[in-house]
Amino acid sequence: MKEQTITIDLNTGLQARPAAQFVQLANRFSSDVFIEKDSKRINAKSIMGLMSLAVGQGEEIKLIADGHDEERVIDELSEFVKES
Repeated sequence: MKEQTITIDLNTGLQARPAAQFVQLANRFSSDVFIEKDSKRINAKSIMGLMSLAVGQGEEIKLIADGHDEERVIDELSEFVKES
């Protein structure tokens, strides 16, 4: 299992289109992926779960991945919230 706390740099946070792109990226990996915010944990492969967190710009989330490609999924999702 790998965990990493990241800050959302996207202007819109993880709302609407960026949220859908984030979920699509997470679904490319076989590892189980979760996001934790304010002690609430959701499946990062669920658009409804992600939208329920209402993650805004500048907020911190914890990415949690468990599986054979956990390193790659954490790295790629971290880059997504910095670059997009």
